[in-house]
Amino acid sequence: MQGRLTQMQTELAEQSVTGSAGGGMVKVTADGRGQVRSVSIDPAALTDADVEMLEDLVLAAVADAQRRAEDLYRTELKKIAGGMPLPFQFPI
Repeated sequence: MQGRLTQMQTELAEQSVTGSAGGGMVKVTADGRGQVRSVSIDPAALTDADVEMLEDLVLAAVADAQRRAEDLYRTELKKIAGGMPLPFQFPI
């Protein structure tokens, strides 16, 4: 089981998920472990020059990417566990 978990962690690091906010104006790509790898901001988001709104959009996109990474992690963990309920949470 330990070896399979290590392999899963390695595979998750190589996968990516994308979260977005503001109708796609801000996109954040993270690896399968939730580590942010890139941030993309549509230039149209800068025309209003509302810094607080842009900060909120970036934060929302990061949260979305991390949530998607967690969903991916749980899906992969279920494959390893074979549907058995695990008594504890594995860290990402």
